[in-house]
Amino acid sequence: MPLLLELFLRFFYVGLFSVGGGLATLPFLKEMGETTGWFTAAQLSDMVAVSESTPGPLGINMATYVGFQTAGVPGAILAVLGEVAPALVVIVAVSHVLMKFRDSKYVAYAFYGLRAASAGLIAMSCLSVAQLTLFNKGVFAETGNPVMAFNFWGFVLAVVLFVGLRKFPKLHPIAFVAFGAAAGIGFHYLIGG
Repeated sequence: MPLLLELFLRFFYVGLFSVGGGLATLPFLKEMGETTGWFTAAQLSDMVAVSESTPGPLGINMATYVGFQTAGVPGAILAVLGEVAPALVVIVAVSHVLMKFRDSKYVAYAFYGLRAASAGLIAMSCLSVAQLTLFNKGVFAETGNPVMAFNFWGFVLAVVLFVGLRKFPKLHPIAFVAFGAAAGIGFHYLIGG
């Protein structure tokens, strides 16, 4: 299959089944990276960090990144089109159906189920990001020691940011993103973390 068509179809699949927004795309993207070899789990983690700290929806930012890294500008365009096409089709179809059946208890049940599916996908995404951030599989494979594979400084930073978010809820999210970026740079240069 030609690369551009494969990019479009894979992101069409992601856009079609990742109900719940950008974080719900992560399990699909993880599987895509493992299947195609277009990016590693560590690169996926970096993509999430960059996509969360730049303007625009997470899924679109990640589609743009993967498409561009894989096939340049045409790849970026087709990956984004693949990501958004299912939403456009579904919105048009659902809007017509909902107007006819908006009071149906079955429609209400379907939305209830979609909310649960969305929560499950987002929870899985959170666990995947936590695992990528806090546990180095490469170190574990080399040493067999889970303690050495645990990223202590990443855990400390996550706790500090969590406490900061709870203590200063009105502080703009950019402040936390900037603090996290600065801390990551500092960890890298000061302690090799």
